[in-house]
Amino acid sequence: MIVRTPLVVPFTKMNGAGNDFVVLDNRFLHFSDDELAAIARRFCPRRTGVGADGLLALDEPANDSDADFRMRYRNADGSLGTMCGNGARCLARFAVRAGLGAEADGVVHLAFDTDGGPYRARVEGGEPSGPVELDVPPPRGFGVADISGGERVLQIWTGTEHAVVFTADVETADVAGAGPRLRRDPAFEPTGANVNFVEVVETGPEARVRARTFEKGVEAETLACGTGAMASALAARLDGHLGDAERQSVAVEMPGGTLIVGFRVDGDEISDLTLAGPAETVYEGTIAWLG
Repeated sequence: MIVRTPLVVPFTKMNGAGNDFVVLDNRFLHFSDDELAAIARRFCPRRTGVGADGLLALDEPANDSDADFRMRYRNADGSLGTMCGNGARCLARFAVRAGLGAEADGVVHLAFDTDGGPYRARVEGGEPSGPVELDVPPPRGFGVADISGGERVLQIWTGTEHAVVFTADVETADVAGAGPRLRRDPAFEPTGANVNFVEVVETGPEARVRARTFEKGVEAETLACGTGAMASALAARLDGHLGDAERQSVAVEMPGGTLIVGFRVDGDEISDLTLAGPAETVYEGTIAWLG
């Protein structure tokens, strides 16, 4: 009988506002896309694995890129995630620990590539769980989705596809029931959409909303979602819920913590979009991978 020897793979467990990830330094491991998908399916499930909403891999940037690194992301079910806001913030802090980026006045500046396009991040030195801020490309595709059930649902792309439903009380929103149904609605084919349930709490230049997100790929509600926080804040502003301030800062309160979304509005155009919040290391360990 042939006994296979497992590969011992170091990993870091991180979270951003409760949105948690298994993080690998793939510059040395060289896992392929298919292998990363398989590792996500094996180790992201809770109880039988490490437990995480997704898998992050820090990789070398393309040869023609000026980026510090490339972010590769797989959802817990192994499917491709083009972008994950909290994951990107966690991976930026991981990259700083790996010696990447350029420091100026106590802040490390990084540029990185994702399957959703190029991004930039700023990581404050000092506190290992302090804020990490992303500069984010403008959203796309805002409008009312043609939902088969007829209810009013907004759609917007903030690095990945999102649906937004406004509610008077987010605590009583039917996330477990309506989330999976809307996530697979024909209006969002072929990729599906993350579904955000949003309650507006305060309006004005410094607004506040509460949000809960059902995430595709995880197929459950998560404690936070970075792209969902941006989708919630931007949809609230563009749909007329937050007032008409040119510069807006929106605190998005999610079950796992608060994320800050900043942006500038000129008519229907969004610019200077940022996402900020905590990103911290939980623990480090090893997994045994048989491939």
